[in-house]
Amino acid sequence: MSSTFTIEELNSGLIYRLFSGAIAPRPIAWVSTISAAGIANLAPFSFFNVASVDPPVLAFSPLLNAEGVAKHTLSNLKEVGECIIHIGGESLVSPLNDSSASLPAEADEFEHAGLTKASLGDLRVPRVLEAPIAFGCKLHDIVHFGNRPMAGNLVLAEVVVIHAEPKIWDGRYVNNDTLRPVGRMAGSDYARTTDLFALKRPG
Repeated sequence: MSSTFTIEELNSGLIYRLFSGAIAPRPIAWVSTISAAGIANLAPFSFFNVASVDPPVLAFSPLLNAEGVAKHTLSNLKEVGECIIHIGGESLVSPLNDSSASLPAEADEFEHAGLTKASLGDLRVPRVLEAPIAFGCKLHDIVHFGNRPMAGNLVLAEVVVIHAEPKIWDGRYVNNDTLRPVGRMAGSDYARTTDLFALKRPG
C-alpha cells in the first residue's frame, strides 16, 4: 500500500478520518448563538483555535453535513452576528457532548443539555452559566470553502467581552488543574491534559 496520496485518490470521509485522527488533540469551542427569532443554539466544534491576539480573534469551522446542509450555528451567525465561545473543561464534557445532538431549529440545546442561560455584556446571545470561561464575540468574517458535503466554513469571531472565573484565571495564569481542559480525538474519544511535559523554548 502506498504511503503517499493525491487528494483525488481520497474521498471526503477518508480525509476527515485522517484529519481528525492525526491532527489531535484539538481544543473544543463550545459555541452559543441565537437566531433572529430569539431561539438559542449551543454546539461544540473541534476545528478551533486562536487566529489573532490584537485584535483578539478566535477561529472555528463548522462543516456542512453529508447532505451539504449548514449547522444552525452558521445561519444564526449570519442573522445576528454574535456568538459566545465557551471552554467547558472535563466537568462539563457530558452536557457538551449532549449539545452536539442534531435537533430541529426550534429546539433549545441549553434545555436539552440541562444548562443555565446567563448574560454576557451587551450581547444578545446567552452564555452557559456553568462554563468557567466564555469569550463573547462579534462576527468578523466567514470564509466559505464551497457547498459540497463536508465543506468548511471558517468563522472568525472577534472577542469583545470575556467571562473568566477567578478560580480558573488569576488575571495572569490559567489554573489548568482546576479547569481540566479536554481535547477532541477521533471517533468518540476525548483526551485529558493530565500527562504534561515541558521544554524550554530556545532564545
